[in-house]
Order: sequence, then structure tokens, then C-alpha cells
Amino acid sequence: MNDLNTPPIAVPDGLSRSFGRARAACDASGGLDYRQRDAALERLAALLRDHADALCAAVDRDFRARAPQETQLLEIFPALEGIAHARRHLRRWMRPERRPTGLWFLPGRSRVMFQPLGVVGIVAPWNYPIYLAVGPATSALAAGNRVLVKMPEGTPETSALIERLVAERFDPEVLAVVNGGPETGRAFVGLPFDHLLFTGSTAVGREVMRSAADHLTPVTLELGGKSPAIVGRDVPIDQAAARIAFGKCLNAGQTCIAPDYALVPRERIDAFVAAAVEAIAKLYPRLADNPDYSAIINDRHRARLEACLAEARRSGANVVVANPAGEDFAGSPKMPPALVVAPDPSLRLMREEIFGPLLPVIPYETREEAIAFVNARPRPLALYVFDHDRRAVDEILARTVSGGVTVNETLLHIAQDELPFGGAGHSGMGEYHGRAGFETFSKRKAVYFRPRWSAIGLLRPPYGRRFDALIRFLLR
Repeated sequence: MNDLNTPPIAVPDGLSRSFGRARAACDASGGLDYRQRDAALERLAALLRDHADALCAAVDRDFRARAPQETQLLEIFPALEGIAHARRHLRRWMRPERRPTGLWFLPGRSRVMFQPLGVVGIVAPWNYPIYLAVGPATSALAAGNRVLVKMPEGTPETSALIERLVAERFDPEVLAVVNGGPETGRAFVGLPFDHLLFTGSTAVGREVMRSAADHLTPVTLELGGKSPAIVGRDVPIDQAAARIAFGKCLNAGQTCIAPDYALVPRERIDAFVAAAVEAIAKLYPRLADNPDYSAIINDRHRARLEACLAEARRSGANVVVANPAGEDFAGSPKMPPALVVAPDPSLRLMREEIFGPLLPVIPYETREEAIAFVNARPRPLALYVFDHDRRAVDEILARTVSGGVTVNETLLHIAQDELPFGGAGHSGMGEYHGRAGFETFSKRKAVYFRPRWSAIGLLRPPYGRRFDALIRFLLR
């Protein structure tokens, strides 16, 4: 937020023009009607289908190695599913909803109308640049808004390609994409949007919220955090370990809802570690030259992860590296998965979101202790429970707060289009996906229709005996 001693952030000309076009169109014509919304969603789906190979190749180059199959599975497919879901349900979502009318206001009628907010800003992150740009844009367009997307500078080829493809297919008054570095990002979140959605780190999320406050812009923040996996005693340990390893190794752990650490019964720690290492070897018999295993996005992030691992080793924690083929990773953009057993809570690995293929494994004695460990930390974006004891699962669900939960698997709650996706506390605020996204980007307008005859006229001045008698009856 700017104060009297801080000069305002200069808005780049291209960004200013893009926002100005959308705002002028909104002021002149309002939001999009059903046909315009459906057509925009259809064009967005066609863009993804027609250019899927090019988009996957761009992501692969930006990451220095990411399997096209992984981008198809984790970005293209869920983005297309989300668009199809919105188109299938859009007419129903748009219908005004009846609400009961108070007895004394009958025969009047009460309705809730869903109205576009106006111009929506979306800030996409680098870890899933396609899905986390298209997903929020789908919700905002379904709600009838005009949309401006700021693509991440961390994936320059993907971001440039999406900007070009959108410019070729969309009226810039409906959907436009901008690129640029941190200064462009700061200028973007400082614009007077009618709603702003940001996906990224908690630290940057705080700055986004401060900037948005200058214009009282409502924000949806999809942040990260340390998402735990709680392994119970009534589940096969090899099954839980394999599923957690899969969720951690996808995109080399660079996923906001990846399991960040695992809480495992103390007597099952050794079995869990052995099973996880075995599961990783089955998924990736080789790592450094395996196109199925993703690289770390850049050298800076890899250095941060290496520093976390080195600190854990210095502290005496047991570090088990999963390197099935015994490969040398010196100079490689990739990093082998590693399990860090019983790390000290003061370690950087336990204080910061990891965002990489490192998995702390924390022993616990009782379910109460595991729940207390989770609740002593900021609320996570996701939580994973592995147990076939329904009462144990229900207790954990009831006594912990998180953005979302998958039971006996990882990640899959994000793929359910009718489940709201969003954080809690330090992991974010607000939600989208499916109907929840439509409502996030809509104004729920309350409308009361007064009938031709209404008793409300009896309650207007000048007050007198009739009013006194009526109010006594109402307040009885």
C-alpha cells in the first residue's frame, strides 16, 4: 500500500491499455450474456485442444525437463474438464434463485440474482502456468466478467505462447493476457479490479492484499503452506507410502497441494521409508535422464532445496535419498527425492513450504499427538488422511482445519469440479472451481419485489394509534 512518502508504481503502457479497454467495455456494455460466456468458454477449450502439443513443449522447455504427459494430465486435462463442467451447468447457475419472503412482506417476492462483478484480474504462478491461468479464467468468464491475466515470468516461453494464442482468438475487451517482470506484477495487483485472484506464496499474498486494499478490491488468495499426510494404523503401510510418494514426486514436488510432510506411527517409520523408496524406484527406475521425472524450475530454487537438505544433515537427521540407479546429479537441473526422518521442528525444512521432492517423516505415538502437531502450525492448503478406520478419519476431519482433504490418496480433491478449492488462514482465502467459482466472481444481488398492496404503508409516519397498535402486535 502506498503512503505519502512512497511514489505510486508506474503502470506499463501495455497493461494500462489492456485494463482500460476492459473497463471501457464494461462501462459501456456491462457483463457478458449467456451466449457470449458460452462462446468465450468454447474458444478457450478450442485453444487448449488445438495447441496442446505446443503448450506442453513450452512447459518442458521452461522447466528444463517436464514430461508432456505430465502437463497433459495435470494441466490440459483438468482445464478442459473445468470448462466442460462450466458450460454444462452455466444456464442453471445463471438463473435467479428464489428466497423465502418474510410473513409481513407477503405477497412480495424475494430473489437472488447473479450479476458479473466487472473486470477481474488473475495472477497465475509458474508451477502450473496453464491450469492456474485457465482455471480461474473459466470461473470468471462463466460469471460474465471481462478478464485480464498476468502470466508468470518464471515460465517465459509458456507465458508468451499463451499471450499470443489468446490475442489471436479473443476480443481483448473479453480476455487479455499480459506478461512482464516483478514491476509489471506489482502494477497489475495495484489496478482497480472488481475482483483479484492471486495464486502464489503466502509472503507475496500479503503484499497483494495490501496493494488491493488501496482500491478496496476483494481478493481470492490461493497460497501454499505445509500440507500434512497423516498415516493411521489401520491402513497398509506400503499403500500409504506409495500414494504419498506419487503425490510428492509429481512435478518434482512443485505443487501447492503436494504432501509437505508425513506423520507416521513411530513403530511404522522404517517400513514407511522402505516402502516409499521402493515406490519411487517403480515410478522412476532412473531419474536424471528419465523424461518422466521433472526438473526443478531453476537453479535458485534447486539451491534453496539443497540448502534445506544440507541443514537437515548437519542437524543429525536421517536423510534417505531415493536414487534407484545411483546417478550423479552434479550439474543436473533435477534433484532426487529424499526422505528426512524425524527432523528437528526448527529446521528450515519444517518452517517453510518445501515445494520440491523432499519429504520430512515425523513419528507420532497417538492420533491426539498427530492432530496436535498439525493444529500447532498454520492451517494448510491440503490435508491427507490414510486410514481405513472411519472413526479415526472422521475425528481428524472434525478436529483439523484445511483448505481441502483427500482421504486415502493425494491431490485428487482438486480435480472434483463441484468441490470448492481454496485455502484457510495462511494458505489463503476465498475459493473457486465449479459453482463456487461462478459465485466468487458474481455479485449475489438481493432483490425484493413489492406487491401492489402491502402492509408496509401502515408503518410510515405520521405515527399514531394505528402504528402503536401494529408495532405492539409485531413485537409481542
